[in-house]
This record gives sequence, structure tokens and C-alpha cells, in this order.
Amino acid sequence: MSSLQNPMQAFDGLPIRQAVFRQIFPAVASQMITLIYNLADTYFVGLLNQPSQTAAITVVYSPFLMLTAISNLFGVGGASALARALGHKAPDKAREIAAISFWWGAGASLVFCALFWVFAAPILSLCGATADTLPIALGYAKWAVVIGGPATILNTLLANLIRAEGKAGQASFGVSMGGIVNLVLDPLFILPQFLGLGAVGAGMATCLSNVLSVVYFLLCLVRQRNESVIGLHPRHLRHSRKYLGNILAIGFPSALQYALTVVAVAAQSRFVSQYTTEAVAALGIVKKLDQLPLYFSIGVSNGLLPLLAYHYAAGQQEKRRAAFRLGAGISLLFALVCLVLFEGFAPQLAALFIDDATTIHYAAGFLRRMVIAMPMMSLCYPLIIQFQAMGKARESLVCSILRKGVLDIPLLFLMDTLFPLYGCMWVQPLVDGISLVAATAFYRRLRRRGEA
Repeated sequence: MSSLQNPMQAFDGLPIRQAVFRQIFPAVASQMITLIYNLADTYFVGLLNQPSQTAAITVVYSPFLMLTAISNLFGVGGASALARALGHKAPDKAREIAAISFWWGAGASLVFCALFWVFAAPILSLCGATADTLPIALGYAKWAVVIGGPATILNTLLANLIRAEGKAGQASFGVSMGGIVNLVLDPLFILPQFLGLGAVGAGMATCLSNVLSVVYFLLCLVRQRNESVIGLHPRHLRHSRKYLGNILAIGFPSALQYALTVVAVAAQSRFVSQYTTEAVAALGIVKKLDQLPLYFSIGVSNGLLPLLAYHYAAGQQEKRRAAFRLGAGISLLFALVCLVLFEGFAPQLAALFIDDATTIHYAAGFLRRMVIAMPMMSLCYPLIIQFQAMGKARESLVCSILRKGVLDIPLLFLMDTLFPLYGCMWVQPLVDGISLVAATAFYRRLRRRGEA
């Protein structure tokens, strides 16, 4: 089977419903595994019943998100460009795009992780670390962000590229395998009856699991080098001037959204840290819980991206629209189920992570406010991904900035003044609502112009 025929079968050779399910279910599954091992860090550290340990993981969450931002800059941009190249029946172009995305992503990861380590202490202090939590946060960040950062970036980047040529199952297996390893290592490294390393052990487990996933993906690509369009030979870097601009233009909105999420989450943590350590720990728990519908929506969107890009480039707009409607509907339905469950069982869910009455009280109040954003978010992500699949960088950029960026910090000041502490939790529902309105307006305008 040629490298061109394989993605054509995945995208063109199946009914649209089957093609969508084949793409999004493995992507959602890998996101759920990723979520579970992220939750595992907080869960097993929470078993120590030391709010300072949980709070330390919370303040490192923002720099850790920057790893995803860098990965998306090259992974989402590269996946969109690669799938559109396949839609144009140009596998050689796709191979060059894959190599350029990989090597530039690897270089950027090394630069970021080195710079972060140099400025780690002031960065974590800006993110809300206090005298009690900073030493623990530095230990966790050393492993999760600095040593394991390049592997975390390349893990997600390679999964995006592999998914873009129609191998969603393989991408899912690699990410999921790393997540399962993390689940096994967490209790061994964290809990006192084993190594007893606490939050630092959680960082070690995260590092090792991502390294394992990258090794798996590289071995797959070596084994399939004669039938895959993902070629990582450095010689393709000579074509960087031809493709890098387009890769960055499409990946930049996703990267910027995550980078601005770092700023927004850090600002929110900073506001909350003015109150109590228990409130910071509660925010960390809630940020883990509300990732369930978020990661589901991201999984749906990641699965849809290559399918939408392929059909758009191939001129098959009805197939693209049908795929989008089905994927967005699945994302919304799951978010609505989460909304009902989180509102009804907020204290019980928070109690899964820590046995501290004050922290549980704060977490329940935070969760019931923040989860209002989930149905709107579940539609925002697929819409933004669709703009990226179509190569509409401007629309994607504006919606990403609205969702995370220009509104968050001003609203934090306003809402915290009007409703101290709890007002911060209303910011996300407000910005997601505004972003959804803007994304819908952009899409309707593209439809009127005949561009969508």
C-alpha cells in the first residue's frame, strides 16, 4: 500500500459517520488517558493531606501548559498542512512538512526548557508560589517541565502528525501507553509507603511516561518508513522557507490560546493566593475536574482536524460540513452531561482528591461556577479547529485571543472586586460565551462568501 493510498482510505474510503468515529474515538480515548494521569498527580499527592504539596502542583500547571502551546505551534500547524497536502494528492510535500514540523518543534522545546530553568523561581512566584510551596514547586517543575519537557512536546507533536495521515489508533495508543505508565509510577514515586517523594515524584513519573511515548512513536515511524508520509530525515529542513510560514500561521492560534491560558491561569492562581493555601489547593483540584469535558472536546477537535483539512483541500465541502456537525454534536452532548454531574456532586468529587473540609468547601463552590462554561467551550474548540483545518488563520487567531487573552485579566479584576474570591470563577463562562458568539459569526460570514 502506498503512502498516499493509506490516508485516502481513512478519509475518503469510508462513509462520513464511520470516518468521523474512526478519527475522534481514538483521539478522545488518548485525551481521557492523559486526563486520568494528570488527575492521578493531584489525587496521589492529595492523599498526603498536605495542601502545600497540592498547591505546588497547581502553580506549575501554567508553565506546564506552555509545553502544549509549543507542541501545538508545530503539531497542529503541521497536521493541518500535512492533511491538506494529502487532500491535494501531494505525499512528497506532506513528508517534507512532517520533517520540518518535527525538527523545529524539537529545537523550540530545548530552548524553552532551558530558559524556563534559568528563570524558574521568579516565574513560579508570579504563578502564585509562596515561601511554603516554592521549593516543592521547583522540584516538581525540574522533572515535569525541564527534564521531561522536550519529550512532552514531541509526544503530542508526533501524535498530531501521525493522526493527520489517518492513523488515529496508533496515535492514541502511543499517548495512552505513556499515560498508563504514569498511573503505575505515580503511587510508587509519591506515596510514603514506597519512595515517598511527594510532588517531586509526580514530576518524575510524568517525565518518564512521556519519554516512553516518544520512543514508541519513533520506533513506529522507523518500522513504517516505507509506507508512511511522515519522514523525519533532516534533509527536508532545506524546504523550511517554503512551508514553515504556513505551519506557524495555522499553529499559532492554538499555541497562543495555550500561552494565554498560562497567563490567565497564573493570574487566577495569583488572585486566589491572596486568600488561603486551601483556596489555592481547591483551585488546583477544580482545574483538574473541569478538564474532563475540556479534554473530551480537545480529543474530538484533534480527531476532526485532519479529516476536515483533507476534505476542504479536496473540495469536498459537504463531507467537511457533515463531519463537523457530527463531531461538534458529540462534544456538546458530553459537556452537558458533565454540567449536570458536576453541579449535582461537586463536594463528593472534590473529596476524591483531598480529605480537608476547608479545601473541599472551596472546591465545590469553584466547580459549580466554572462548569457553566463547558457547553460553550465544547463548541468553541471544534469551530476554532475548523478554521485551522481550512487554513483560516485570522479567524482562528481572533477567536483564540477572545477565549484566552484580552478579556481574562480585566474580568478577573472586575469580578474579584464585585464578588471576592468566587467572582474569579465566573470569568471563564463569560469569555467562552463571547468567543462562541464571535466564532459563530465568523463561520456564517465564511459561508455567505462561499468559503466554507
